[in-house]
Amino acid sequence: MAIRDLTYQLGRSLEGLVSTVTDPFTDSVVRLGVTGLSRAGKTVFITGLVANLLDRGRMPQLRAEAARRIEAAYLQPQPDDTIPRFDFEGHLAALTGDDPHWPESTRAVSELRLSFRVKPAGLLAGVKGSQTVHLDIVDYPGEWLLDLALLDKTYADWAEDALIRMAKRPEGREFLAIARAEDASHPFEEGRAQALAAGFTTYLQDARAAGWSDCTPGRFLLPGELAGSPVLTFAPLPQPAATPRGCLWQEMDRRYEAYKAKVVKPFFRAHFARIDRQIVLVDVLGALHAGPRALEDLRQTMAEILSAFRPGRNGFLSEILLGRRVEKILFAATKADHLHQSQHAALTAITEGLVRDARDRAAFSGAEVAALSLAGLRATVEETVERDGTTLDMVRGRLLATGKQAAMYPGELPGDPARLLSPARQGADRWLDADFALMGFAPARLNLRPGEGPPHIRLDRAAEFLIGDRL
Repeated sequence: MAIRDLTYQLGRSLEGLVSTVTDPFTDSVVRLGVTGLSRAGKTVFITGLVANLLDRGRMPQLRAEAARRIEAAYLQPQPDDTIPRFDFEGHLAALTGDDPHWPESTRAVSELRLSFRVKPAGLLAGVKGSQTVHLDIVDYPGEWLLDLALLDKTYADWAEDALIRMAKRPEGREFLAIARAEDASHPFEEGRAQALAAGFTTYLQDARAAGWSDCTPGRFLLPGELAGSPVLTFAPLPQPAATPRGCLWQEMDRRYEAYKAKVVKPFFRAHFARIDRQIVLVDVLGALHAGPRALEDLRQTMAEILSAFRPGRNGFLSEILLGRRVEKILFAATKADHLHQSQHAALTAITEGLVRDARDRAAFSGAEVAALSLAGLRATVEETVERDGTTLDMVRGRLLATGKQAAMYPGELPGDPARLLSPARQGADRWLDADFALMGFAPARLNLRPGEGPPHIRLDRAAEFLIGDRL
């Protein structure tokens, strides 16, 4: 293990040295990590972003485009031959076809390379030729990023934390009763371990469906080729007074450590360590709809995610990054098209409040952090109606369930995010003075003009923050 780690560190050092020597003479490459927790709209965001970078008629806030310095943008094969390609064409066809529908979510790492030919700006404009900039978009599940926190925890620590969290969630009652009835000092039996892992997985699935954000280990929800393997066949149990050799507790401990060593660490080595810029998509509206406890859970989850961008906290991350850090991090509240534009500023303020504590620490370490609200594909139109003498700003769209047109007024977001964050921190069961509705809208049928990408909300501002300085 020590020799392998030393070899890896040496390889990363040489890679950095070669990059330093050759970068001035080669094309520029920016690796953008895109992640988000379930239902945040990651696939739609990437598809909408790429479509609007290829046809930039709706990207006025991207300064390189406003200055007409982007001569061309085109897709190329991604540089990593062992990573699946993000199915941009298939997802775009789903969103913009005759029967538009939301595409299937990606369930593993994927990648896409978008290349730009850009004219230089400023004093170099007259003496230097066009430059090629490659944008490598790396799509990965947010649940995997949360697994980073496991690296600092023993099995006993993780099990205790998981059981405490479970006790606060209705979805955890059934498995919690099973776990508390289990005597982990008894001899290990594979069938019992599989039953416990299956019950724990069911809890994680139910918790995610209910709107809870912290549902780790992430591969239990997205197992892929690891389904049924020992690294996914463990569960949190109360620690017994004695843990004799060969008992259930010891085997659970061993499998938990194998999960960290053989699943979590390789992901960060292969993908995370090479990211330059990062966007984290957040379903803030979904958490508001689920209630104060879901919002507080989301706030804590955002803090866990940002810990991944502070490698000083974690010896393993410091080792693999070798001084390299993500330069920019954008937290984006998705589904802004579910709100009238008059409420977008409030949604952004709530998002900023959710990541405030963790954001300040990340910014201190050198990363530039921002928050905004956006929609990767705009599925609604806005309208204002008079009802009982009150003016309501609403959105109208095609309902996902029935296909019929409907208008929605989701509720009024407060201008001061503390009105929501404070009761959430205090453990309130429900909102005292407001309810936040949420409808499922299907994509609208589109009629795009040449040179225009699909309609969106603030993808141009997101692109400017993330890659504008490199164009």
